[in-house]
Amino acid sequence: MAKIGRYNLLKVVKVLDFGIYLDGGKDGEILMPKRYVPEDCKTGDRIDAFIYLDSEDRIIATTETPLAQVGDFAYLKAVSINATGAFLDWGLLKDLLVPFREQKMSMQEGKFYIVYVYLDEGTRRIVASAKIEQFLDKSEPELEAGQLVDLLIYQKTELGFKAIINNQYSGMLYDNEIFQPLTTGDRIIGYVKQVREDFKIDLILHKPGFDKVEDIAESIFIRLQEEGGFMAVTDKSPAETIYELFGISKKTYKKAVGDLYKRRLIVIEETGIRLT
Repeated sequence: MAKIGRYNLLKVVKVLDFGIYLDGGKDGEILMPKRYVPEDCKTGDRIDAFIYLDSEDRIIATTETPLAQVGDFAYLKAVSINATGAFLDWGLLKDLLVPFREQKMSMQEGKFYIVYVYLDEGTRRIVASAKIEQFLDKSEPELEAGQLVDLLIYQKTELGFKAIINNQYSGMLYDNEIFQPLTTGDRIIGYVKQVREDFKIDLILHKPGFDKVEDIAESIFIRLQEEGGFMAVTDKSPAETIYELFGISKKTYKKAVGDLYKRRLIVIEETGIRLT
């Protein structure tokens, strides 16, 4: 049986003028319309195809790449609203339905939303929910301090930003440890700072432990060598620029540059810093 809402490696069993049929096991033969068929496709080939239901609820295959699969969290745009619910653009010909019961608030056309994509077991239709908390894993996280993780920013709070970790858990990035602009829908790399006893996860954008002035100074020194001995960045540069270049706050940058200057490894010029 083909997995609806996922990629399936399926065998070509028929090649016709209007497309090909793939072996869907218990689901029978699955049509892939001609416009999606790879060139020189022949009977016996195996194709990595995305399987979903078309507008008439028939199982269909495509080689197009959706923005999310079943089991994924995603940030998608609402492109239309009708009596059934909201429809999101997820990169396929048929838009993705968010039923009204799965909306936190009434969705509006043209706006983006964080949703979870799942399969309605009763109808076998792929749908999405904006009530993402019910799909986040609240069990003991299989994570450890210092671990590199993928993050999807999904909510701004008084403390900072909530992020979905590795498409599974929820964690928190605190405002006083964020030195770059963030907004809902951003996909970024981060690190686990700590997993608390209540299984809540604290996150950080730079590698934990990378906070000693001498370590950061060494990193800046190496970067200067790589850039030919000069970088056009000063203590008057925007904090965003400093973070983009070195991944640290402006305050930390000043301390590290001061350390290099005291050790006579650099000179501080009006337009930047230079190796001696």
